Amino acid sequence: MHALMERAGRIAARLTARRETVAVAESSAGGLVSAALLAVPGASAYFLGGAVVYTAQARRALIGLDEAGMAGLRSASEPYAERVAALVRERHGAAWGLCETGAAGPRGNRYGDAAGHTCLAVAGPVTRRLTVETGYADRAANMDAFAGAMLDTFLEALAEADRAP
Repeated sequence: MHALMERAGRIAARLTARRETVAVAESSAGGLVSAALLAVPGASAYFLGGAVVYTAQARRALIGLDEAGMAGLRSASEPYAERVAALVRERHGAAWGLCETGAAGPRGNRYGDAAGHTCLAVAGPVTRRLTVETGYADRAANMDAFAGAMLDTFLEALAEADRAP
């Protein structure tokens, strides 16, 4: 968790300086992204909320994405991650929305993705999405890797936004 908190501290400094906020939707990271961001003192200045969207029921209840909204999407994919990042951003009125969705293990998911597969997205002044494959079957190691990759991706998006005119 200490490595995640170090990244989160850098994110907190940037968001605070920019007077921007973030909201998070994660699944396979199990709340580690939110926990890292909230572990930084002063998190209320930038963290608006988060949800562990682990099931279809949670997806409907927590982010308002029903079956009609899922048309053409599947979870654990980049298009889904991008859609959820945008939704969590919008629902919270945040400057930034983050989404992580994948298969922590020890087995893969019902879509055929192996354990260690996750898709990440950032929605905000800069939009990013990517797929990460750890190659691990270890659930806890994957959760940590997924959270770290999400925080790293967000740091890269913040840096890009800082460079924008």
